[in-house]
Amino acid sequence: MASKFTELAIDCADPAGLARFWCSVLGYEVRDEDAEEGVVTIGSPVVPEGEDRPGPVPPVLTFARVPEGKSVKNRLHIDVSPSDREQGDEVRRLIGLGARRADVGQGDASWIVLTDPEGNEFCVLGTRRP
Repeated sequence: MASKFTELAIDCADPAGLARFWCSVLGYEVRDEDAEEGVVTIGSPVVPEGEDRPGPVPPVLTFARVPEGKSVKNRLHIDVSPSDREQGDEVRRLIGLGARRADVGQGDASWIVLTDPEGNEFCVLGTRRP
């Protein structure tokens, strides 16, 4: 048996705020929040904890407060695929949620690079996927 990708941990200054942004982006909900520790975990509402289901399970995202800010381009980033609208419409929606356009040297690519409210890069792919 190989390992399964179940969680992505993201360092940030405002775990609750960044969790709200990504919940809106992904249609996730808060699964656990420890304000004292500065940690918030979000996940898909479609996959209740403990329920067996065939196929891949979407990973949870855990946001943890750290004292230092982001200083360079991410070496690992999230790609999102619009599932019910075209890429341009999704980019406009995400910018309305607080994302910003970014240039990381992508040139004329089929994806669009944005940053979340704390400056973490992510890509909006051009092909819609369920």
